[in-house]
Amino acid sequence: MLRKNGHKIILSRHAFIRAMQRGIDPDIIETTIKTGKMRHFGKNRVKFEKKFRKFAIICVDEKIGELIKIVTIIKKERL
Repeated sequence: MLRKNGHKIILSRHAFIRAMQRGIDPDIIETTIKTGKMRHFGKNRVKFEKKFRKFAIICVDEKIGELIKIVTIIKKERL
């Protein structure tokens, strides 16, 4: 379990399955959360974004009190 800015971060089963389907290594997910930009959107939503050389990873999250639950992970190819 990871922590960032005083929040516990957990990965939902759905997010883990999507990451594996999209070829996203768990180490890349961890790096995205630890060193990526954290952006708030909506009332209880957060995104962690990290750009790598050939792609970008976006973890879409839901804030529940002091818990952040990653609900899906997106991989965008860079040109």
